[in-house]
Amino acid sequence: MFDKILVGIDNSEIGQSVFDEALALAQKLNAHLMLLHVLDPFDERYPSSIALQTDSLYPSFHSEAVNYYMGRWETLKQEGIEFLKIFSNQAIAKGVTTEYTQNFGEPGRVICEVARNWEADLIIIGRRGRRGLSEFFLGSVSNYVLHHAPCSVLTVQGLIHAIEPNELAAKT
Repeated sequence: MFDKILVGIDNSEIGQSVFDEALALAQKLNAHLMLLHVLDPFDERYPSSIALQTDSLYPSFHSEAVNYYMGRWETLKQEGIEFLKIFSNQAIAKGVTTEYTQNFGEPGRVICEVARNWEADLIIIGRRGRRGLSEFFLGSVSNYVLHHAPCSVLTVQGLIHAIEPNELAAKT
């Protein structure tokens, strides 16, 4: 059935729910878990490179911006590894063989690529419930994975935000 389960997670409420579902399933199936966190350069939580696009008349400012930008990315990488270690240790404590990895890139593509290379039988990911313009502009990782995955996909639904009145009016 499902021997190798790839779990796409982040350090959020939905990430915790995805992990909990994956852990429970892996325990029941005696499956191996691969925890995956993707550092997405286009996620609004991560530093923007706009600060690096400064006028060359002020080279010291540019140097400070680069140092800040690189330091911020290093911090985010460390935070990602730390929460992966915590989740991994929780799974191992429950008797589930677990490994983890953190990759950089567009999350949907990275998840599918790792699943293909690791030969996953199942991918478990979260779904935030974005709708309308936010889904159009920010994209949907779960939608991409559902359409491009090399194996079965289980989505764990996050809280669905209420439809705003202006969104409702635009639909009518």
